[in-house]
Amino acid sequence: MKVHGFPLSPFVRKVHVLAAEKDVAIEMVLGRPGEPSPEFLAASPFRKIPALVDGDFNLCDSTAICTYIDAKHPQPPMCPGDARAKARAIWFEEFADTILVASGGKVLFNTFVGPRLMGIPGDEAVAEQGRQELGPIMDYLEAHSPDSGWLAGDDFSIGDIAVACALRSMGYIGLEPDPAKHPRAAAWYERVKARPSWRLVAEREAAVMSRVMPG
Repeated sequence: MKVHGFPLSPFVRKVHVLAAEKDVAIEMVLGRPGEPSPEFLAASPFRKIPALVDGDFNLCDSTAICTYIDAKHPQPPMCPGDARAKARAIWFEEFADTILVASGGKVLFNTFVGPRLMGIPGDEAVAEQGRQELGPIMDYLEAHSPDSGWLAGDDFSIGDIAVACALRSMGYIGLEPDPAKHPRAAAWYERVKARPSWRLVAEREAAVMSRVMPG
C-alpha cells in the first residue's frame, strides 16, 4: 500500500496516523501536485493529496482513503461507538478538514510554505485574515475538548486524528493550542501526541522535513 503526498499536509498525515493505529504498513511516496508522477496522476487525476495505490486499486482524498483503510482493517475501528459518537467523530473530521485547515492554511502557506519551501512571497493580509478566523475556531475546540478521553466520547477516533493532524501543521508556525489560553484543548492534544501511532508518524515526518527544508 502506497500513499503519495507530502508529510506537511494534514491530510497526508491523517492517513498515516490512522494506518499506524491499525498497524497497517504504508509506503510513503513523496510527491507534490505540481510535480506529479504518472502513478500519482493515475490515482489522483485532479491532483489531490494524498493519493492511495493498493495493488490495482487507486483512490484519492484523505476521507475516502481513511474510510477504505478502516473498512479493510476494521480493528480497532476509527469511527466507533453509538450513533451519536459516530456522528461526532465524523463532525470533528469535517471541522478539521474544512474549517480548521481552511483558516490555518492561510497562515501556514503565506508565512511558511510559500516563503520557506517554495521560494515565493507570502501575502501577509491573507495570513492575518487566517489568524483572525482562528480565534473563534480555537475557542470552539477548547469548549468541546473533554477533561479526559476523546472528542467523540470514550474511544479514540478519526475526529481526534483529523483535528490533531491539522494542529500539527499549524505547529510549524507556532499556532498549536496555548495551554495558558486553551488548557483543555492543549491537554487533549498532548494525549493524542502521547499515542505510539502519533509518535511514529511524527518521527518519520521530522526526518523527511529535515531533508527538504532549505538550509
